[in-house]
Amino acid sequence: MAKVKNRRDNHDTKRGRYYAARGMEMPGKEGTGRAARGERSARPAARRESFDPFEKNDRFSEPDPNVIIGRNPVTEILKNDRPVDKLMVSSREGSMIKIVAMAKEKSIPVISVEKAALDRIAGGRPHQGVVAYVSPYEYAEMEDIFALAEERGEDPFIIILDNLEDPHNLGAIMRSAECAGAHGIIIPRRHACGLTEVVAKSSAGAIEYMPVVKVTNIAQTIEELKEKGIWVAACDMGGRNYYEQDMKGKIAVVIGSEGAGISKLVRDKCDFVVSMPMVGRITSLNASNAAAIIIYEIRKQRDMAAEA
Repeated sequence: MAKVKNRRDNHDTKRGRYYAARGMEMPGKEGTGRAARGERSARPAARRESFDPFEKNDRFSEPDPNVIIGRNPVTEILKNDRPVDKLMVSSREGSMIKIVAMAKEKSIPVISVEKAALDRIAGGRPHQGVVAYVSPYEYAEMEDIFALAEERGEDPFIIILDNLEDPHNLGAIMRSAECAGAHGIIIPRRHACGLTEVVAKSSAGAIEYMPVVKVTNIAQTIEELKEKGIWVAACDMGGRNYYEQDMKGKIAVVIGSEGAGISKLVRDKCDFVVSMPMVGRITSLNASNAAAIIIYEIRKQRDMAAEA
């Protein structure tokens, strides 16, 4: 058997002389190899990626303290009084049956998602099919709102948000409500934004002073407020101009969601509807803008009544 030349050595072939450093050169065409043409003569060395132990890596980044993963940690959270905004699960079998039951007993929303979604949320850490979102801020009780009004010697002034989902709007409304002297905000447990870091930033610090109460049923809560002598106004289309409506005294104002507005059931529970005149081509306002207008109309009427 013929001995095969090592291609790394210089040797002769039928087509010409092969130089390891320059490649093939044809007979009579000396100096036409890769080296003579200024091309790279050899395959570049494999690049080695340097490892920086201090380089930021999303996979190993600091976990979010407001996201609890794993069946045992989530179970312990549900046993305690720490407020939980929602649960996300990829299965409802085995020990998950007990976890889901505990969440429903506390009226915590349980959302079914794909395992891949939990993988992204957990950032590669083992989640065992369940993730809990806990609030970085504590919610108040309904009694706290009335206690604050009594402490100030004022009639209760409450903002009710019906399925508001945008955290920026919630933060902006909270800021307006605090500046205007409202005593509290009521939000539903389901289909609504909770108290998050985005809300805190948008509120410009108002979240530290404004009581926020989470309730299971907005319509039922309105009935309970009416039993306490509070008039409930719905901010919606088709009502009386807000500056013509008497809103002095004990008052609660309902602001609807960004897209759907106030639900029919909630609107029907309200005592009256106030609207803002729309004379432009756009027929609606942002939820936080509409809330700010109504909130400060109530503030104006209260101040004028106090001066009279």
